[in-house]
Amino acid sequence: MKSVLFAFIAIVILAAAGGGAYFYFHKPAIAAIGDDKAHMSAKKESGDAKKASKNEFVELSPLILPIIGSNGVTQTVSLVIVLEVSSSSKADMVRTLQPRLNDAYIQELYGVLNRHVSMNDGVLRVDLMKEKLYNISHKVMGKDVVEDVLLQVVQQRPI
Repeated sequence: MKSVLFAFIAIVILAAAGGGAYFYFHKPAIAAIGDDKAHMSAKKESGDAKKASKNEFVELSPLILPIIGSNGVTQTVSLVIVLEVSSSSKADMVRTLQPRLNDAYIQELYGVLNRHVSMNDGVLRVDLMKEKLYNISHKVMGKDVVEDVLLQVVQQRPI
């Protein structure tokens, strides 16, 4: 008789816990539909930002560069570079000349990356990398094409 009572209590507790979890986690989504003032102002601001920012972003293919120390290659650095340009015609120009950009990046940075020049306690100095990439982009594309160089991914892997 005790075991039946314990089984019944266990079932009631499990049912209560399951029901509580169901009602706690299964809340209906509340959508911002209609003329909610906060929703409308946010929508207007995002529309204004889209009109003001006509810049385009061109993602280049990933680069993998070595970091060379006194004993040879010590690490590899993987970079995903995105160039910000001011118009779609300039974006098309960057896409067309992407092989030249990648070649220029590799030529300038290959072997230059080492612990003394571009590292600070084993961590790559991203500010120097961005500056170098920006200068290289201006050499290849011209000064009026590339607005900014953005680094989307920077990964260091020891060998």
